Amino acid sequence: MEQNILFETDTPLGVQVRVTDKYWEYIVTIKHRPMKGKEELVREILACPDEIRRSKMDKEVHLYYKFTDKLYCVVCKHAGDTGYIITSYPTDKVKEGEVIWTK
Repeated sequence: MEQNILFETDTPLGVQVRVTDKYWEYIVTIKHRPMKGKEELVREILACPDEIRRSKMDKEVHLYYKFTDKLYCVVCKHAGDTGYIITSYPTDKVKEGEVIWTK
């Protein structure tokens, strides 16, 4: 079964993060409906975040934060210089975790 990449974006950490169209559809219909139609915002958050934190639970999971009209988080799993989006959502606070990059 072929996976169609919806987009790939380079991050300040030198990681190229991707998401497939099928998985993005899952995010915006099941996990976080407010993200529907916000693909360009997610690309912007990955390319130019305000802050990147490493998850306390999994050192390969990174949380990219950016404040635009509200605070957003894009959660990605990194594997070397590539990665993929786990989820994305609007939030009211930054989660705990080691800060590894700031603007």
